[in-house]
Amino acid sequence: MGKARRQRPRKRGLSRRDFLRRAGAASSALVAAPFLPGCTANGGRDSGDGGAGQVEFRHGVASGDPLSDRVILWTRVTPSEARTLTGEVVVALDTALSQVVQRSGFSTGPERDYTVKVDQDGLQPGTTYYYRFSVGDVQSPIGRTRTAPEGGIDRLRIGVVSCSSLAHGYFSAYKALARRADIDVVLHLGDYIYEYGTGEYGSVREYEPAHEIVSLDDYRTRHAQYKLDPDLQEVHRQHPFITVWDDHETTNDSWRDGAENHTEGTEGSWPQRKAWGIQAYQEWLPIRVPDAANPQRIWRQFRYGDLVELVMLDTRLYGRDQQAGLTDAASINDDSRHLLGDEQLQFLSDALSTTPARWKLLGQQVMFGQLRILGLPELSVLTGLPIEALQDLINGLPVVSTGGLIINADQWDGYRAERARVFDLIESVGGGNVVVLTGDIHTSWGMDLSRDPSNPLVYNPLTGAGSLAVEFVATSVTSPGLDQLASVQDLLRVLNPHMKYVDLARKGYLLLDVTTERVQGEWWYSDTIASSSEVESFGTALLVADGSNHLTAADGPSAASATASELAP
Repeated sequence: MGKARRQRPRKRGLSRRDFLRRAGAASSALVAAPFLPGCTANGGRDSGDGGAGQVEFRHGVASGDPLSDRVILWTRVTPSEARTLTGEVVVALDTALSQVVQRSGFSTGPERDYTVKVDQDGLQPGTTYYYRFSVGDVQSPIGRTRTAPEGGIDRLRIGVVSCSSLAHGYFSAYKALARRADIDVVLHLGDYIYEYGTGEYGSVREYEPAHEIVSLDDYRTRHAQYKLDPDLQEVHRQHPFITVWDDHETTNDSWRDGAENHTEGTEGSWPQRKAWGIQAYQEWLPIRVPDAANPQRIWRQFRYGDLVELVMLDTRLYGRDQQAGLTDAASINDDSRHLLGDEQLQFLSDALSTTPARWKLLGQQVMFGQLRILGLPELSVLTGLPIEALQDLINGLPVVSTGGLIINADQWDGYRAERARVFDLIESVGGGNVVVLTGDIHTSWGMDLSRDPSNPLVYNPLTGAGSLAVEFVATSVTSPGLDQLASVQDLLRVLNPHMKYVDLARKGYLLLDVTTERVQGEWWYSDTIASSSEVESFGTALLVADGSNHLTAADGPSAASATASELAP
């Protein structure tokens, strides 16, 4: 079980490595961003200066990492020839951009793939702004963003997404989120892009470049292709994002010193490949680098008044030791193995112990709560699938078998000592109200978090006693789930009494509605990813009441805010 995307395709004839060699994976042209004649927003040609000749804003606009007085504004300029470009971004209070509050200049060039990031300061807290970039007379689309509030606030609306495999379908979840005017911020919990080549994992849409990405040009090209998707452009245009990477921004099942889907030598060195993946990510995402001297650091925090402290963690590239082997069950209990690492663990401790906010939200990648799965013989009987088919389903997953159960060692279950250290932190700060937000697994889960949820002396599933926090797991935007095991969803809840909701098939997003009284998580599902659709359906809602530290059923979806600012035109 675990991450459905880790079912690496079995090659017929041409192996993945041979495919890469024949495709020339060491380098690729920036095919997703050809030099085309530039045009203005209304179709006219550029007659301005800016050192550009002819330019285009092909990849939209975006904003991210909002603070109370600033936000990152992003775009990418496509020039007609390689040179340094200069331009301006204007920020206003209205959609017509007539109430201008800031103007900032920028420059960009080939050294940063013509991406632009302006850390626009001097803004007011809790305020919606509209912005537009220009180079000469060429103008970008108008974007919309919002700063974080200060002081006492009583409500926050957050969209949570993860795992957007372009090859598996269309980004209907992004399209639906873009239409929600009352979203304060969107969290993307990783797998923003996928590294595979065309036909290796999904067949609905083809990738650029066609081969698996391994070089800096490759990573830039893949990001550029994603940013050409109209639904992704629109959700970025309407809402600020806070992002964190998982593994596919580099490659599958990555860890600090390597990855399952990386062959040292044939695909270059891992430190270089990881650095290139990180560089392209920082260029193409509206993210503020927390430490310029340490570009591998992505963990950081955001405060939303006295209501929410959002702590973003990296459980993938910085502190993670290698996943336990396929048959090595004992090492999952090794006290010396880390997922966060000492430096990040101290950062988390400081964040939890010093915040004045009522709710502490932890945005991270892999499932924190315990997940016990039956062995293959039992699953075969219950699902009607032959053992060989089930083995094929989990082929390549970093799973271990212990006590007759299957455990996904890529998630926190494979790093039990590190999880215990985080539980220690949660208990030591007192007050509770910790909510873990998770992506990665392509399926929907809501659960109580207890040190030992299967022990009735430690945790009571009827009352929630013994739960120290809660976890909401967002399904994927498009990446495939575990539809074949949907028939055992109820059995999974029996095996895992702390789990209050499981859906193994549907795609969409998580909506988090936060008030002083409770945090409510709602699963919303796209009606299709076979095409771009704004039609969605409500799945279910669970909430954690202030001070309770366990989940209960909500009455239904939360009401939209009546004071939301106008969407960008």
